[in-house]
Amino acid sequence: QVQLVESGGGLVQAGGSLRLSCAASGRTFSSYAMGWFRQAPGKAREFISAISRSGGGTLYADSVKGRFTISRDNAKNMGYLQMNSLKPEDTAIYYCAASDLVVTATINEYDYWGQGTQVTVSS
Repeated sequence: QVQLVESGGGLVQAGGSLRLSCAASGRTFSSYAMGWFRQAPGKAREFISAISRSGGGTLYADSVKGRFTISRDNAKNMGYLQMNSLKPEDTAIYYCAASDLVVTATINEYDYWGQGTQVTVSS
């Protein structure tokens, strides 16, 4: 098993940036693909980005492509989501998750989840 804890959320103005972090503990972090998801009030949880175990492969939702960058540091058991050019519609709780698969955008293929961190973008 792996335990995940997100941090780095907060309140930012539109056009600003935030960097989310995901700290992993337990089983070797490099054994898992990592994903970021978000859930806005009244909406379903949605895929944002994913990165393969080695970091060599990445996936992005169209809504964040070109603005968000996913990365990981397996030596530090850390994952990151750099968010630039933030928009009010990016407001949500952001979750990191881990999957036994190589890399996936499918929410049901993630077995481990953090508790989430709130991101609020003001207009």
